[in-house]
This record gives sequence, structure tokens and C-alpha cells, in this order.
Amino acid sequence: MTAPTSDATVTPALPAGAFQVYDTTLRDGAQQEGIALSVADKLVIAGLLDELGVGFIEGGWPGAVPKDTEFFKRAAKELDLRNAELAAFGATRKPGQRASQDPQVRALVDSEAPVVALVAKSDIRHAERALRTTGEENLAMIADTVSFLVGEGRRVVLDAEHFFDGFRFDAAYARAAALTAFEAGAEVVALCDTNGGMVPSWVAEIVADVRAAVGPEAVLGMHAHNDSGCAVANTLAAVEAGCRHVQGTVNGYGERTGNADLLAVVANLELKYGLPVLAREADRPSGLAELTRIAHAISEVTNISPFARSPYVGASAFAHKAGIHASAIKVDPDLYQHTDPAFVGNDMRMLVSDMAGRASIELKGRELGFDLSQRPEVLSRVTERVKDAEARGYTYEAADASFELLLVEEIEGARPQYFTVESWRTIVERTGGRGTPANAEATVKLHAGGERFVSTGEGNGPVNALDHALRQALVGVYPELEDFELIDFKVRILDSMHGTDAVTRVLIEHTDGQAVWQTVGVGPNLLEASWEALTDGTIWGLRQRGVSPR
Repeated sequence: MTAPTSDATVTPALPAGAFQVYDTTLRDGAQQEGIALSVADKLVIAGLLDELGVGFIEGGWPGAVPKDTEFFKRAAKELDLRNAELAAFGATRKPGQRASQDPQVRALVDSEAPVVALVAKSDIRHAERALRTTGEENLAMIADTVSFLVGEGRRVVLDAEHFFDGFRFDAAYARAAALTAFEAGAEVVALCDTNGGMVPSWVAEIVADVRAAVGPEAVLGMHAHNDSGCAVANTLAAVEAGCRHVQGTVNGYGERTGNADLLAVVANLELKYGLPVLAREADRPSGLAELTRIAHAISEVTNISPFARSPYVGASAFAHKAGIHASAIKVDPDLYQHTDPAFVGNDMRMLVSDMAGRASIELKGRELGFDLSQRPEVLSRVTERVKDAEARGYTYEAADASFELLLVEEIEGARPQYFTVESWRTIVERTGGRGTPANAEATVKLHAGGERFVSTGEGNGPVNALDHALRQALVGVYPELEDFELIDFKVRILDSMHGTDAVTRVLIEHTDGQAVWQTVGVGPNLLEASWEALTDGTIWGLRQRGVSPR
């Protein structure tokens, strides 16, 4: 796939002038349920955002949130930003005061951030009901606070809160709020869909109206929430209507349903609109190629698992399952992909399932390092085995390690024999009434390295105990197992006509601290299915390490 180019026929109204990408992950994103960032976390994320090449990083609300005050103090000493400028978030002065005497406005200056994001009411209803003041005083608060901060040498981005809802209620007042901010010296007025209820056509119409009112040189921005599921689309509609400043959060973090996913926004702007919005550096020519890595790195810091179906950066974003897709992709990947995944640092993946044809198997084999293009008999056998196995309850979509072992069997005649199992058993015992923890014990008898081993392991459940017993039995022969760990376990009871004899499928995720791999097991009960997945995971891990059977 060739590199993207701008297409003026697709986006005839793109704004002129420098484009600004403004990240709000450290403030808006941190408001998501389940996210609790320490100051150290925020410093790490800020460094990753700077690597991506955003222009502004909103660090938080100094003076109102003690942790954010500390962040700005530490950032001045610990962050060496190459691309981005830090922005401090705050609000206009209180009614009836002067900005220079408002402690929270002073705290914005004291943060020493070069940029201040100032939230202000642009909906007359919020001015009167939430602030309990008049519309005239609210405009005076905007003018006074912006001019004070500009006088203190700060660049001001005014976030016009509830702008779109306010405009639909009283357009003249919303326009007045934006004009007042520009006249007082604001560099940007970001129009906020704070309740997240807009749709693209409404956004485009309102932005075009405001653009005509403020003139062509004023920088308008877009700040969208995702309550209607339109945050990214609304942001792009605003760009087409005249905005050249976009705000959002990495991975779409934020309260309620989140904010506009900034990664999807910038990928669309660069790949679809041809706008180079991320900073380029001589030693890192494309921030866009870092998109997937940075999305996942920030997920690790927030401790929120990456969403597999996220556009551009998700694990499933370029995953193909149906056989007809695979046949076409084998000829030309462009036929079933909207862009080259390499542009955003992602990869195409083939999913092996009962829908798989020979092309799917061939492409998946190539992905795993096996060239089956000249081995039609192997392709036929593997395809039939996959379809037969999935009819019995297996799934290889999320179990690449099990599928690779199946390939090895067909290509080499057998899987590596690291050990042979004589028997295994588990016992679960609980003494006491309901609520008393149960104890699990497992005993494994097997042969490896010319010796017979009998090992007993304990765990908080039978699968955990089996895992411990298996690794204890083998670690003397294969010390590499010291690094192995079971990190995720999923079980599903498959449909059955007979109720209690339903088939059980287990997916287990393993790691050795370097790689992560998944295996599947199927059986008439949880333990038999789990044992199959556990042993497959052990075999694959040893083979991946280059260990020979002993």
C-alpha cells in the first residue's frame, strides 16, 4: 500500500494554517471510572505523548487538585519535552471578584505552565443556574481572566463549555462568549460538546456559523465527548467546517462514555485528510508509526486492558477471519483493508476458525513462520483438522500457540515430546461453612529426561494447583519453566442437548516475561480441558525458547 496523500476533493473545506493537537488524557481521561493515576504515572504518560508528537499536554488543575499541583512542580524538573507544551487547566474567576485576586487563577500562573486551558460557560443557562450570575457578568469573567493570564505571559486556550447545547438554545450568547475570549487575547477557543449529544451535521453547521462570526484567522478548536457515539466523527466534522485545533484523550478515556479518541482522530487526519498534524523529528520521522505502541504503553500505565476493536491500534483492527477475505488478501491486502496497518505501527492478522479456507491457513502459517505455499497436501490436512476441531468445540482465533502446535504436528509428523504423562488428579477440600476458603491440591506423575517424577502442588483452585504441580515436576529438567506463569484463564460451557454433559472450552494465557501466548483445551469437564491447555502452553513455551526435548 502506498503512502497516503491529501485529497482535496474529499475535504474541500480544510482549514489553512498550522494545526494543533491537544491531549487531555491526564485530566479528562483520568476522570474515567477505574482510572487512578499517580503523579509518577502522569509523568510517564506525558513522556509517551511527547514521543507521539502532540503539540499540547494538559496536565491537570493546579491549585484545585493537590496531585496536579505536585505534577507541575515535578514536571518542571523531570520532563524534557521535545514536541509538546504543558497546559494547566482551570476556570474563569469567580463572580464579583478580580482575576488577579482569585486564588485558583493565581495558581495557574504559579504552575509555570506556558499554556493555560480556561474553562468558561458559553451556555446562558449554565451561567445563570450553575454559576448563579448574569450573562453579562459571565462574559466579564471571561474577558477579565483571559486578559489577566495573557498579561502574565500565558498562551490561553478557552474551553467554551456546553457550547453546542448553548448555541442551540441561544446562539447569540454562545457567539458572544467566543468573541469575548478572542477579543481578550485567547489564542484558541475550543467549542465543547460537553454532554456528548451532538451529531456531525449539527456540529458542522454550528462551527461554520462561528467561523463566519470570528473571521478566518481566529483559531477554533473542537472538544467532543462520546455519549452519542459520535465524538471522533464530530471532531472530523468540526475540522471540515473550519477548526484547526482538536482535543481528545488516548484510547478515548474519559468520564461516562469517554472523550474523542485522539489516536483515531490524528490517524484519520493524517491518513484520510493528508494533514501532517503530529510533530516529526529527524530521528523519528513519523509519530503515526508509534500509534499502536504508545496506545498499548499507556494502557499498561492506566491498568486498563487495550480494547481489541479500537480503530487503527486494536489487536483486531486488521484481523481477518472469513475465507473469502483471506483469498483476496493473499492477492492484494488493499482489497480488504482501508489502510496499511504499518502506517500506525500495527500488523495484519489472520484468524483461524471454521470459516477458514486454504488461503487463511496459508497466510496464518506464513505469519507464524511456516511456508505452506508449496505444500498443498499439508494445507488440505490442516484445513480439515481445523474445521473438525472447531465442530468439536475448539477455537483457534485467540489460541495461536495451539494452532502452531497443530501445524508442527502436520509438518513434522509429531509435536515435541518434552514429557509423557502417566496420570494426574486433583482434590478440593473445604472445612467449615459457607464462605470458608477451599484448598486445592493436585498430584502429577510424568516422565521427562529419562526419569519419573511425582509432584504435588497446591493452589487456590484445582487449575492453579495443576499448573504448580506440572511446573514443579518439570523444572529440574527444564529450568526455563521458572519464568513461566499463567496470567489469564477463561472458561466457557458450550451448548449441549443434554444439559449436564455440556462440553467445556478453556482458554489459558501464559507468559515468560518476554512473550505472551494462548492455548485452548476442550473436554467433558473443566479439569480435562484445562489440563490440555496447560500442557500445550508448556510445550509451546519450551519450543519457543529453543529448548530441545530431554
